[in-house]
Amino acid sequence: QVQLVESGGGSVQAGGSLRLSCVASGSNSDRRCVGWFRQAPGMEREGVAALYTGGNSRYYADSVKGRFTISQDGAKNTVYLQMNSLRPEDAAMYYCAARSSPVCLLGGNTWPHYDYWGQGTQVNVSS
Repeated sequence: QVQLVESGGGSVQAGGSLRLSCVASGSNSDRRCVGWFRQAPGMEREGVAALYTGGNSRYYADSVKGRFTISQDGAKNTVYLQMNSLRPEDAAMYYCAARSSPVCLLGGNTWPHYDYWGQGTQVNVSS
């Protein structure tokens, strides 16, 4: 019932910025937790940031606090991830995901609890 499409990835130099977008369509009027996850080759999928669309809750991985900002535009059914001061270790495939719960799981092995996923958008950071 929910389709998610990410965009905004690309290649940047270390210290640069990118803004990722996640557009939801279908039955997307319900309040949900929307999260950004990333996965580099050979690495485990990890949560980066999450947002509850029905409130003010925001969550971030320690590795991106102060550099990344998650936000939403309810009228456009879009969640954004502004990424500043990018580092080579930020390079990964970034996925948008959603779950029908106000509880935004992010740490540990929590990605299997998300029900809907986008196709991913690639982020590369060169030093």
